Amino acid sequence: MRKTAIIYCEDHFGTMDGKTANGLVRSSRKYQITGVIDSTKAGLDAGEYLEGKKNGIPIFESLEHAIETLAYLPNHFIYGIAPAEAFLKKDERAIVMKAMELKMDIVNPLHEFFTEDTEFLNQSIQYGVTIQDIRKPPQSKDLHLFSGRILDIQTPIVAVLGTDSAVGKRTTSIILEAALLEKGLNVAFVATGQTGIIQGAKYGVAIDAMPLQFMIGEIENQIMKAYDEEHPDIIIVEGQGALSHPAYVSSCGIIRGSRPGAVIIQHPPKRKNLGDFGFMKMPTIKSEIEIVENFSSSKVIAITINHENMSDEEIEDVVIEYEDQLQLPTTDVLKHGCDKLISSIFEAFPKIGDKKNKVLVN
Repeated sequence: MRKTAIIYCEDHFGTMDGKTANGLVRSSRKYQITGVIDSTKAGLDAGEYLEGKKNGIPIFESLEHAIETLAYLPNHFIYGIAPAEAFLKKDERAIVMKAMELKMDIVNPLHEFFTEDTEFLNQSIQYGVTIQDIRKPPQSKDLHLFSGRILDIQTPIVAVLGTDSAVGKRTTSIILEAALLEKGLNVAFVATGQTGIIQGAKYGVAIDAMPLQFMIGEIENQIMKAYDEEHPDIIIVEGQGALSHPAYVSSCGIIRGSRPGAVIIQHPPKRKNLGDFGFMKMPTIKSEIEIVENFSSSKVIAITINHENMSDEEIEDVVIEYEDQLQLPTTDVLKHGCDKLISSIFEAFPKIGDKKNKVLVN
């Protein structure tokens, strides 16, 4: 049975910085989400606000409002904002303290580790609750250097990369995983960020909290764990940031550590500047494809669109434009599903298509 949780996302639900809350509202294997706290959208249905379809997850004015309204108290409080500065504000500290007073376990995705905060630790001990710092890496003695084992496996690995942070790489990865599972394939998903781990990914590590010396080895280690334990037909690896991004090295580590045989690239056509770095222009989808293919031995096999600020007509126009100019299958998985991606994967890795056909015949 999944644990129950409420997500704090004040003033950010549905935005780029609210990506942890957004992801959990869309999909959560580990937690049953009972509500979102965001006073600017109180009274709305979280699913309807995010995707136009009600999912029964209410948005509350405050923690107190949620407690008064819900039939039972959730046992987890998840901080659902991913701000660039990654530190709590004073009023947010008070809300976390209140959640512990209510005997709610705390799930923290920030770089600020609550387990190293004396006030938070004392509060957790007093009220008998746990604090989970998702981004806190293991001790150095438990980390892994690159071993080269991944060079010997034959299982196809597909990385879902992007042209910026918070463009939907994780969402596309999870939707693609579900679509491949429906085809009867054994799929392993490897998360590389805090949200995927909170959602319940069996394999993964928050790589942006890793010492650089171990980043590549930790990615390889998670993939090898999935390979050894699941014997999957295909491995999907979540991307982070962008290879072209001037402030992040995550995509570099993912490409080096996962050695993908194929890459899918997610792009928001209407985004003019990098999300957290507005002084930098967005790369084009063409330039990102070129840098990925020049940096690695991987081939980009498809493009996926983030439809922020786009009408349905604009999405259709971009799909036609990219497929005509770049000669790559293009889709918006939230609007049109994964059929084009799956066809591209079967074309890139014919043995997977053969396995799928055998499953259908049997």
